[in-house]
Amino acid sequence: MTHLWTIIGVTDVIRSFAWYQSLLGLPATQPAHDYFGTIETDGSVLLCLHRWGDHEHPPLVSPDRAELGNGLLLFFRVNDFDKALSRARALVPALEEEPHVNPNTGTREFALRDPEGYYVMVSALSAA
Repeated sequence: MTHLWTIIGVTDVIRSFAWYQSLLGLPATQPAHDYFGTIETDGSVLLCLHRWGDHEHPPLVSPDRAELGNGLLLFFRVNDFDKALSRARALVPALEEEPHVNPNTGTREFALRDPEGYYVMVSALSAA
């Protein structure tokens, strides 16, 4: 079996860790380290948070060194869309995209920015 671990660079792992747990309605826990943590549910890793500049990974050296092709969209499918929307509104002053039905998937979705500025799309697991 193959698993994908998406890793994003963040300034403050502990703050971002709490932010994603809140958005996704996960129990509050602490990351394993102040430089790296994994957001997990049901034994699966959803997202890894890595502090900028640690361990000399080339694409995680600094947020100031982004290059073309460095685009990223974090896309979460949730089974508690309305609750996720409420949690999201509590985390940010405004959404990037208000809730709407995606004509391609037939599912409701909205978008917001995380504390580092990453674009986060949240979509209902089932059709509207």
